[in-house]
Amino acid sequence: MKKLLLKVGINGVALWVTTLVVSGVKIQVDPNEPNATREKVLTVLIVAVIFAAVNTLVKPLVQIATFGLFILTLGLITFVINALMLGLTSKICEHYHVRFHVDGFVSALVGALVISVVSLALHAMLPDDVKR
Repeated sequence: MKKLLLKVGINGVALWVTTLVVSGVKIQVDPNEPNATREKVLTVLIVAVIFAAVNTLVKPLVQIATFGLFILTLGLITFVINALMLGLTSKICEHYHVRFHVDGFVSALVGALVISVVSLALHAMLPDDVKR
C-alpha cells in the first residue's frame, strides 16, 4: 500500500510539473474560483490515480503487443507508448469530467518525456528503504 501511495504521489508531482512546463497539457480550473487551489490539487490527485491505473493495467499489454517494434527501434517506441498512455489518461479524464486535457500527440509526447524525467529524479532522491 505504501509503495502504491508513493507511486501515485510521484505521478502527481510529475503531472503537476508537466502542466507547468508543457503548454498542451492542462488542468482546466478557473483561477477565479473561490477554491481554485483545492480544485487543482484534487484534480492532480485524481489524474495521478487514473494515470497509475492506466500504466499498471494497459501499458504492459501494449508493451507486449509492440515488443517487435521495441527491438526494431532500440527502445525508442517506449516514448510513443508513454505518450499514448498520457493521451489515454486524458480521454478517460474527459469521459469522467475531470479537468485534465492533453491537446494532441506532440503535447502528449513532450509531456510523457517531462513526466519520465521528473519521476526519475524523484525516485533517485528517495532513500533505498522507502523504495522497497
